Amino acid sequence: MATLHLVPVVDEGLGNSTYLLDVGEDRALVVDPERDLRQVRAEARQLGLTIAYAAETHLHADFISGVRELQHTEGATVLAPEAGPREFAHTVINDGDTLDLGDFTLQALATPGHSPEHLCYLLLDHGRIVGVFTGGSLMVGTAGRTDLVSPDMTVPLARAQYHSLHRLMELPDDTPVWPTHGAGSFCSAAAGGERTTTIGRERATNPLLQVVGEDAFVEALLGSLGTFPDYFLRLGEVNRRGPVVLGTTPSLPALSADRVKELQEQGAQIVDARQPADFAAGHIPGSLSIALRPAFATWLGWLADPNRPIIIVRNPDQDPEDIVWASAKVGFDALTGELDGGIPAWTRSSAAVTASLIDAERLVSGAEASAAVIDIRQASEYATGHVAEARSIELGGLTEHLSELPTGPLVVMCGHSERAMSAASILERSGRTDVSVLDGGPADWMRAAGRSLENGR
Repeated sequence: MATLHLVPVVDEGLGNSTYLLDVGEDRALVVDPERDLRQVRAEARQLGLTIAYAAETHLHADFISGVRELQHTEGATVLAPEAGPREFAHTVINDGDTLDLGDFTLQALATPGHSPEHLCYLLLDHGRIVGVFTGGSLMVGTAGRTDLVSPDMTVPLARAQYHSLHRLMELPDDTPVWPTHGAGSFCSAAAGGERTTTIGRERATNPLLQVVGEDAFVEALLGSLGTFPDYFLRLGEVNRRGPVVLGTTPSLPALSADRVKELQEQGAQIVDARQPADFAAGHIPGSLSIALRPAFATWLGWLADPNRPIIIVRNPDQDPEDIVWASAKVGFDALTGELDGGIPAWTRSSAAVTASLIDAERLVSGAEASAAVIDIRQASEYATGHVAEARSIELGGLTEHLSELPTGPLVVMCGHSERAMSAASILERSGRTDVSVLDGGPADWMRAAGRSLENGR
């Protein structure tokens, strides 16, 4: 019996897990790798493993796949479902197919739903079930959304998801379940931070497995879905054709302040990756605030225009590699460059503008107390607790709702301040000069106001 050495590599920002498995003879299998492979490669090196196989459960919509990177740089064999044919070399896997990896065998289970071609992979040791990689099918407390292909496929795929989950329920209760999507992923609607589970636990506790019948399942699944970034609608096709192989870390050329100004006048967009307080203290007019943190890739993909050049502004202590790889994960392969010397270089020749960052006490009792409050968190977050007077407009849809905003002073809030500052930068670009950002979130307001939050939408 082989010893299981399975390493989950978690992307907290995108909410996904890539799995690195030692399959014997110093070789490894990687399941659902993202394009930023730095941690996966580091884990493999630490274990003395060569990545021999790269398997995909489905065509990913939420990130650029890393299988081609592994194929070209490591010589890995790509394993992928036959449906939704990829336009690059890969080994086709169909329902019931098995592949001898060495110490383990991989067996494919057709589980359409999250996508039409979705496969789960049973991991076997001499016929004994070791666990199952479930991708975007069965997840902790939920199942993968089915509305990423096309509107006319949403319900049929939800029905397929029902049958796929019940197929997985035929496995023994003690079978470990290793999903790709999890907490923080827009492909998942479940709360909580756990990323792995078992068949028995999901059978007993997953709300989607407690409803009776296919129709009730479809209603429950579709009723749990929130909005998702619009870049999901284009990355699947990029992954099907085969992403450009980057090989090494993309460059981030240094640009003078004059050159940045020239490129901005020609249509380039400025993405300021500094934290909200730094952005508030001074930033390039018209720039978009997206603070560098785990969720940077998601909000860059959602808010930035993929058809316009991007110039980065960062602080010296922010790692440019983190910025370029986060950008590449959502399809921004080649950033135009960064402001050489940061904001100090800009202010030596041009004026910076500031933003208003206020604390909860000032929102409650200061001049901003009479301002309209906009809560730009996801609707599901808003429903769990919000300021009574706050109106819900999700950040991802803010641009489409600008004309609906009230005139006069605005206060924008989220959970901490990062997304709110992104919203404030969008409002500034639209011409608003009367916007403040709450430094904190609803809980801070509740403490300052001595009032409870409201629930519901």
